[in-house]
Amino acid sequence: QVQLVESGGGLVQAGGSLRLSCAASGRTFSSYAMGWFRQAPGKEREFVAAISWTGSNTYYADSVSGRFTISRDIAKNTVYLQMNSLKPEDTAVYYCAAGIAGTSLIRTYEYWGQGTQVTVSS
Repeated sequence: QVQLVESGGGLVQAGGSLRLSCAASGRTFSSYAMGWFRQAPGKEREFVAAISWTGSNTYYADSVSGRFTISRDIAKNTVYLQMNSLKPEDTAVYYCAAGIAGTSLIRTYEYWGQGTQVTVSS
C-alpha cells in the first residue's frame, strides 16, 4: 500500500499563493499517477489536478486551470500543488491521492491522504 501525508495548508488572503506537499511512503511512489482533490463544506469531493507516472502529463479542472500547477519529484517521493491567485471559492480540505491513472474520477484512485485545510479569505 501507499501512505500519503499532505502538508502546507493554511489561511491565505484572496490573490495569494500557497504550495501543498504530499509525501508518499510504502510502495514505489513512481508506480502511481497522482491527483489532488478538494472538498468544501457541504459539497462533494471534486477533482483539482492530476499528474502521470513520469510527470510529463498533467490534467486540471477548469476551475483551477491557469492558476494551479501540479508537479512531482520522484527522488523525494513527493507531489506538489502550487496554488496561485487564490479565491475564496478555493477554500476546502485538499486531499492527495494515488491511482493507476491520473484521471478526474475519484473511483480511479486507490490511496488517499488525510487532507489539509486551505482557507482563502476575501
